[in-house]
Amino acid sequence: MDLRAYIRDVPDFPKPGITFKDIMPLLGTPAAFAFAIAELAGHYPVTGIDAIAAAEARGFLFAAPMALTMKKPLIPFRKPGKLPGATHSFKYDLEYGSAELHVHSDAITAGARVLVVDDVLATGGTMAAACQLVERAGGTVVGCAFLIELASLNGRLPLAGYDIFSLLTY
Repeated sequence: MDLRAYIRDVPDFPKPGITFKDIMPLLGTPAAFAFAIAELAGHYPVTGIDAIAAAEARGFLFAAPMALTMKKPLIPFRKPGKLPGATHSFKYDLEYGSAELHVHSDAITAGARVLVVDDVLATGGTMAAACQLVERAGGTVVGCAFLIELASLNGRLPLAGYDIFSLLTY
């Protein structure tokens, strides 16, 4: 199946000069969405993964069905104040400010092999922070999986040393 047929270009969004890759047509087409999940999950040996993790919000759209398909726990990384109880946190810089991710302290056991998933690899900042959070919590990142990679933004650079898999590259 050609998944590119289900990715819509939106020119000048969110600002002039940027072409946004809209995944909503893919999400709105069950056959294409199911195919994307099967391709992402099928890239990884189930026996080499203990859990699937993703940062909110769009990463959840792919990580949750992958976790079900692969029969692995889902670990959500959330913004500050969204998780009750003790958490590990990681602050990181963005192009125009900073952000922070949190995970429950008991979500990742020591030595757990974690696959981190997101919808788009752009500059790599959020995924690099997610990988650091997995490691801070005692886990090992076995891979970083994406539906789309925007190669011109060099998002692989901050992820040097991690296995990266993207279904589509633009």
